[in-house]
Amino acid sequence: KPGDLTLDGPTIAKIYMGEIKSWDDPAIAKLNPNAKLPKQAIVPVRRSDGSGTTYNFAYYLAEISPEWKAKVGVNTALQWPVGIGAKGNEGVANNVGQTKGSIGYVEYAYAKQNKLTTTNMLNKAGKTVSPTSASFQAAAANADWNSQPGYGVILANQPGDQSWPMTAATWILLYKKPQDAATTAEALKFFAWSYAKGDKMAEELDYVPMPEKVVNDVQKMWSSEIKDAGGKPLFSPTN
Repeated sequence: KPGDLTLDGPTIAKIYMGEIKSWDDPAIAKLNPNAKLPKQAIVPVRRSDGSGTTYNFAYYLAEISPEWKAKVGVNTALQWPVGIGAKGNEGVANNVGQTKGSIGYVEYAYAKQNKLTTTNMLNKAGKTVSPTSASFQAAAANADWNSQPGYGVILANQPGDQSWPMTAATWILLYKKPQDAATTAEALKFFAWSYAKGDKMAEELDYVPMPEKVVNDVQKMWSSEIKDAGGKPLFSPTN
């Protein structure tokens, strides 16, 4: 059942490098002392196409496994040591659902909608966490968003007892000095509306609303950095 099994980053890295081959491996048994683990081959399923999902998965594994970082690395498409390739989150979800002993990584919505069995994970704080909206939001809330230009923070391995370690954000890219200032101003109004009114819609799609503090910081950045040719800000929190 979901949450019956707990894994950590180093163990997942070894599974996807082909070093852990069976579900009754001592590394998995150590994390799950009360589970009856079968002597069954592990079938890793991964993306065959380039994807942000793969990038975020690999980024996390590189954060916690120097061996992964050196041998496999981080990219949207990888030279995988082992596993079955499938196209898209949907392809991975379908393969995992149909293949005994398999493990895969997908965007949360695909795991939930396909009723896949999810594992718990050990996070950076050493706590066991489940994949939930609350644990994704905790990762976003605990991140140092100002540590990267344009808030380009990968939410892997964030601090905090409640943080899910493989959380990811989606970005919108805008020019700081756009050629079409009016269109950019309208876009910012739309995203401000999304932040103000879109939380319920996000949750219905199995996405996570951004924490209020992060929203406030982002909108301050819009006000101070996105300007027309004359240097006038294209957004103010009141519009």
